[in-house]
Amino acid sequence: MDLLRFATAGSVDDGKSTLIGRLLYDSKAIFEDQLESVERTSRDRGFEYTNLALLTDGLRAEREQGITIDVAYRYFATPNRKFIIADTPGHIQYTRNMVTGASNADLALVLVDARHGLVEQTRRHAFLVSLLRVPHLVVCVNKMDLVDYDQEVYERIRQEFLGFATKLTTPDLQVIPISALAGDNVVERSTNMPWYDGPSLLHHLENIHVASDRNLQDPRLPVQYVIRPHSDDYHDYRGYAGQVVGGVLKPGDEVMVLPSGMTSRIKRIDTADGPVEEAFSPMSVTVLLEDDLDVSRGDLICRPHNKPTVAQNLSAMVSWMTDAPLKPGQRIYVKHTTRTARAIVKKLHYRLDVNSLHRDESAGQLGLNEIGRVDLRVAQPLFVDDYARNRQTGGFVLVDEATNVTVGAGMVMNAD
Repeated sequence: MDLLRFATAGSVDDGKSTLIGRLLYDSKAIFEDQLESVERTSRDRGFEYTNLALLTDGLRAEREQGITIDVAYRYFATPNRKFIIADTPGHIQYTRNMVTGASNADLALVLVDARHGLVEQTRRHAFLVSLLRVPHLVVCVNKMDLVDYDQEVYERIRQEFLGFATKLTTPDLQVIPISALAGDNVVERSTNMPWYDGPSLLHHLENIHVASDRNLQDPRLPVQYVIRPHSDDYHDYRGYAGQVVGGVLKPGDEVMVLPSGMTSRIKRIDTADGPVEEAFSPMSVTVLLEDDLDVSRGDLICRPHNKPTVAQNLSAMVSWMTDAPLKPGQRIYVKHTTRTARAIVKKLHYRLDVNSLHRDESAGQLGLNEIGRVDLRVAQPLFVDDYARNRQTGGFVLVDEATNVTVGAGMVMNAD
């Protein structure tokens, strides 16, 4: 059974947490005591209905204000598929949390309030989903019950979003009219909207094809750990463990280890369940080579004629996530796959207004939740692909040297 990771996005009070609560409730993925707790809290707070948003909004501040602050992860499964949901906040000051939740998602759900249509934060989140190269986008026109299930309202919002989406990189787009509170078109098709002939949301999530989204052309295995058991049973065992982040690896394949450039062939590929005949993303494996090479954490195994760029100069889109601004000349750590290196910010090309997509080339720094094009010089080589080609080898995290706190996330646009 395959896994689908998806993130919710959209403006404040568009009903993201309620939608996830409805999905969990209607797919029978919550326990009786959880439901009793939510019903009790709903009564205590004076709601005339069971507030399903309380299933994901677990922080006291979230429940009191009726908003989402942190990213809440929830797991559920149907007979057809497993799901991991990232419920991300809608407020502008929590944009960094939304970036975190959507960074490894296969699909993004962008919610639109049918009464208000597209607002600034809807456009902001749709752009961020596009920037993060989330391959599938579902726009849920929510609260259709509050506009009397009017087809004209739905069509107007749909056409407006399709017009905005022409500026974005969205390979796959679906628009679904729903009511998260009433359950229309969430798990079952709604009888209140006979004019809509598309799938329900859960049917779409269960049947969307995500296996082909992964990069299967460029074999990439960042080495996380070298396994040497030193036991009599495995006296000469030397395996290189890590998660495959691209391509397909098979026993007998000729491979190259970076940065040394030494080549060998794969002798065997082990997993927790025993040897396998091929490994592909996102499998965690241990690769044994025919030759004894000097390989350690931070190295990368690839094919000799299909190598990533070995780069010390990175040009990247950076999402800044802390109060202290990012400025040229700043020293910082770059965490890329299993490799960490010191870096210096060489240049800030522009700050991007994610609402108008205007580039402010006069910007001298990046503030909290801002995004811009930045040049970095790294102290030791990194093995990168463009983010558009591979989200794992093209993405990196920025870490503060003094505090060891994550302060930003980057997407490689160009490297040398």
